[in-house]
Amino acid sequence: MTKTLVIAEKPSVAQDIVRALTPAYGKFDKHEDHFENEQFVVTSAVGHLVEIQAPEEFDVKRGKWSFANLPVIPPRFDLKPVDKTKSRLNAVVKQAKRKDVTQLINACDAGREGELIFRLIEQYAGGAKGGLGKPIQRLWLQSMTPQAIREGFEKLRSEQQMQGLADAARSRSEADWLVGINGTRAMTAFNSRDGGFFLTTVGRVQTPTLSLVVDREDKIRKFVSRDYWEVHGTFDAQAGQYLGKWFNPQWKKTEDAEAKADRVWSAAEAQAIAAAVKGKPATVTEESKPTTQASPLLFDLTSLQREANGKFGFSAKTTLALAQSLYERHKALTYPRTDSRALPEDYVPVAKQTFEMLAASGMRHLEPFAQQAIGAGYVRPSKRIFDNSKVSDHFAIIPTTQAPSGLSEAEQKLYDLVVRRFMAVFFPSAEYQVTTRISKVEQHSFKTEGKVLVKPGWLAIYGKEAANEVEDAKEGDKGQPLVAVQPGEQPRTSDAQPKGLKTKPPARYSEATLLGAMESAGKQIDDEELRSAMQEKGLGTPATRAAIIEGLLTEKYMLREGRELIPTAKAFQLMTLLRGLEVDELCRADLTGEWEYKLSQMEKGALSRAAFMQEIAAMTERMVKKAKEYDRDTIPGDYATLATPCPNCGGIVKENYRRYACTGVHGTSEGCGFSFTKSPAGRTFETAEAEQLLRDRRIGPLEGFRSKAGWPFVAEVGIVRDEEAGNFKLEFDFGDDKDEESGEIVDFSHQHSLGACPKCGAPVFEHGANYVCAKAVPTPQQAVPSCDFKSGQIILQQPIEREQMGKLLATGKTDLLEKFVSNRTRRAFKAFLVWDKDAGKVNFEFEQRESKYPARKTAAAKTGAAGAARTSAAAKKAPAAKKASAAKKTAARKPAAANYRPDAALAAVIGDGAVARTEVVKKVWDYVKAHNLQDPKDKRVIVADAKLLPVFGKDRINMFELTGIVGQHLHSQGEA
Repeated sequence: MTKTLVIAEKPSVAQDIVRALTPAYGKFDKHEDHFENEQFVVTSAVGHLVEIQAPEEFDVKRGKWSFANLPVIPPRFDLKPVDKTKSRLNAVVKQAKRKDVTQLINACDAGREGELIFRLIEQYAGGAKGGLGKPIQRLWLQSMTPQAIREGFEKLRSEQQMQGLADAARSRSEADWLVGINGTRAMTAFNSRDGGFFLTTVGRVQTPTLSLVVDREDKIRKFVSRDYWEVHGTFDAQAGQYLGKWFNPQWKKTEDAEAKADRVWSAAEAQAIAAAVKGKPATVTEESKPTTQASPLLFDLTSLQREANGKFGFSAKTTLALAQSLYERHKALTYPRTDSRALPEDYVPVAKQTFEMLAASGMRHLEPFAQQAIGAGYVRPSKRIFDNSKVSDHFAIIPTTQAPSGLSEAEQKLYDLVVRRFMAVFFPSAEYQVTTRISKVEQHSFKTEGKVLVKPGWLAIYGKEAANEVEDAKEGDKGQPLVAVQPGEQPRTSDAQPKGLKTKPPARYSEATLLGAMESAGKQIDDEELRSAMQEKGLGTPATRAAIIEGLLTEKYMLREGRELIPTAKAFQLMTLLRGLEVDELCRADLTGEWEYKLSQMEKGALSRAAFMQEIAAMTERMVKKAKEYDRDTIPGDYATLATPCPNCGGIVKENYRRYACTGVHGTSEGCGFSFTKSPAGRTFETAEAEQLLRDRRIGPLEGFRSKAGWPFVAEVGIVRDEEAGNFKLEFDFGDDKDEESGEIVDFSHQHSLGACPKCGAPVFEHGANYVCAKAVPTPQQAVPSCDFKSGQIILQQPIEREQMGKLLATGKTDLLEKFVSNRTRRAFKAFLVWDKDAGKVNFEFEQRESKYPARKTAAAKTGAAGAARTSAAAKKAPAAKKASAAKKTAARKPAAANYRPDAALAAVIGDGAVARTEVVKKVWDYVKAHNLQDPKDKRVIVADAKLLPVFGKDRINMFELTGIVGQHLHSQGEA
């Protein structure tokens, strides 16, 4: 009998499909990686299982990032498995290739990415044929209720109907690859012309996002603050006092964005207004009208990330991780990676069930409102909430019908945020009485605006938090409850004061405001059709925006200071480069708008895939050509002039694209030849850093440098005299403490000791890049060193402050330090520094963390004493010949030589003694078993705890990786 294979995007969806189909098509048998009955086989991916890549002959390795190998525009794209999900891919392909499976149903998420996930799997399964050749149908779901799933199976779409969406999905993926690979390699090659490796990443979404931040920072830097005045009046009515602010009723908007009706641009005019009205009666007119305020819409991921950032300071990445945990682990929220803020029209019954769960959940702060909604019948069809036309791949984020338990504090905060928003959207609008009062004194008008909450409606769910918005009234702003003024009454102006203020530059982006800017980037575009496409998609998707922001932070294009995101010199340099090369398509929001518009045209069949990809290839070739053929020495830009003069001739030092260079005493010539690069070893100096380096001839230690092989390192940078060249040059100083080995006398008399040396008790001081014992270097008191205590001021990129070294010397241990970076994995880790008396040196100690898995019962514990005795008796009955053979093998085996020593990370797991290489894996396994660190679902996978994380460099490894990984943490006894 033939069967149909259903491929879902996630295991949870596969289970939902099986549950929905069982009543109609019969019971399914559960297998290791699929479900099966007489008609269907149901399996799932776990997101993308296959990714595109250039054919091998077009592949460009990092070591060959030069213009000679660019552009890379392959005639086709090959496919390769995603490494971490190979086993899942093999399982899906195995089912797809079954002879009794004669057709396929794509049940991946209803959207472009879901289409791509399925199409790539099907292509990969077909091998060289480019597909399996089996008929394909499409399950298109807006809701995951059982009824909606069954209806979806009754209305399957054909492969031909989905061809436009499939073409758009492949084109988006390939276009991102072409622009990202070629753009990054071309800009890196351009910036590495002077030597070194200056990684310069660009991308379709990353770069326009960065341009938003750079443009905002540029406006802030160029902003010139202006003085202005407001005139605030105090009016005495019979019922009490009220405040008002002067304004010009005839004012109209102009090109001056800072001009407003209530601003006066001279102190004299403000004083004159105040003097003219003080003590005078006012004629009052007022208009009062009721207004309503509906609750905000349900959350999509971006609005949830913005709200959580504003309320709790959570980063976009943290919010996504918390929402994913609430969805996957706790089953408390619906799918979070959504761009929709509405629910499907058939979801009304589920919404009612959710309120019933909340009413009986035991969450006392929410229960009364849920019961109120049920009792008053608030949950009913509404296009504002239930609208299929506003549901895309997924619907809005709402609580499920399952009450959660065991949430962390952060998870509880986010869950409450979603629940309150979900309930609020069904509650009535808040009702206000808004009053606008005009108090006219002589010829001057003062405005007072009052806003009184009449019925809280949905605001009641938020309690005091929402009430504060109404009560925080200041100086005539909206929100104050107004005292009454009787008809014909003329309140006296008891006081009027000018208030001097300054115009403010635009605020820096926070993650909340940047997410909003990414979502609504289309507002910057004039073309109506392009703007519509951008409003629908924006820069990136809800699922990728957090990763885009984190990527910009990781690549040091931006820094996070508090909640502000600040672009670095490297970011400004990239924008200068792209605009100077005239490839500013890479930093314009309308590039994504054009692409999204054309991709949407392709989905409708109005644009061919070939035409779109030809256009992308042409843009890629142009971008590379512009960078390759640029022949001028510098790139036009807005560059700085340093205040410190040239150390060689006293001339003016100015910035250009690549260097800070002497331009002579008048700043207009080629100068004396002194210059230093702006980006030594791939790290770009901020202007203030360049100024400090030139002034002090030394700066650092600084992080973020990269070797020619691309590895990061830390160093001080100095400007030193080059006698051979007769000028000054830039030089790295790695803190090798050459003077320690030179025999020169070191005088510590001007320093305060940090504490006593743990080896000999002598005082410890700062020296070069280290903290050293006074007896470890030649001093006036002791010409020949007698101690060897030394510890770096920077260890694995973590600065060790004086306070922490003092604590280590006093107590034997520092605080937990969080910015160590593994030399092998390049991952950050946390550790204490401790004095290891046995090893005679400073070592790492890792934070103890309880295993997330319960302790496993041992065999002896399970069988008890009697069982253990039976096991012992059985052992005694083993055949004599077998025992003799084993004894012979044991005698013949020589013990391995203990000629290796583990590094600090591995020593924290197995101890610091000398070991044989063969012992190490056994010791690690003993540790893994003792702490129950094997994944219960797959015993071949080891889950790293706090001690294993610095060894593995990642959260989980396969047991077969273990030998290779620990080998990298061993040093032979002969090594330094």
